[in-house]
Amino acid sequence: MSNGYVTVTELPGNDASEEQLAMLYTRYRIAAEYVEGKDVLEVACGPGIGLGYLARRARRVTGGDYDERLLQIGRRYYDGQIPLVRLDAHTLPFRTSSFDVVILFEAIYYLRDADLFLEEARRTLRSGGVALLCSANRERHGFRRSPLSVSYFSAFELRRLLTTHGFTVELFAAFPVGPALARNSRRAARGLADALGLGPKAKAVARRLLFGRPRPLPVEVTEAMAREVPLLPVHGTAAVTDYHVLYAIGRRE
Repeated sequence: MSNGYVTVTELPGNDASEEQLAMLYTRYRIAAEYVEGKDVLEVACGPGIGLGYLARRARRVTGGDYDERLLQIGRRYYDGQIPLVRLDAHTLPFRTSSFDVVILFEAIYYLRDADLFLEEARRTLRSGGVALLCSANRERHGFRRSPLSVSYFSAFELRRLLTTHGFTVELFAAFPVGPALARNSRRAARGLADALGLGPKAKAVARRLLFGRPRPLPVEVTEAMAREVPLLPVHGTAAVTDYHVLYAIGRRE
């Protein structure tokens, strides 16, 4: 695994669109439904933007990440209130049956071996525990890979992956992809900016024109910080092409 995840991580203070903030809020709002009174581990927690939100509901929350620089940001903010541990998602440094909930949000595509992570998630979960995952949907219209990514999963592949490791799976999608005209206009604008060699400030102006004025990412998720987005249940094997994000809830029997 690379150690350069700072460049692909949502950091407090970075500019974010309203949709990006809604995506951030939605995934932790979903998690909040499962963590009440539970022992929770978030793998690939980055600077821990969602940990405080979960800690107000859970019995115990632990955050872990591969990048020490990201953990240092979280440690400075939480000041020892929430443990943050450097770890490798493929070999979790915890005893068997340590947690009730294991979370991996927007990071499965950076893992060199998602199967190893799910083996570890199952091992560290107690009976009846839940694995919560969300991931960019590679089948959506206009999909673009993140730098440093290894492998993305379709809805069908994500369900199969969890099922293979003994989880009972519920799958959802959210954040509809915009109309084709809007998608093509945004893609053309990005291409034009690159072709013209526009600098960061000019690109920032272009982003504001396309996506609206950004807001800074918070140091911690808070209630109602962004709009709530409903989830659409996903059934069957058909491609999910009209939604940006997939959510998987896997229960360990």
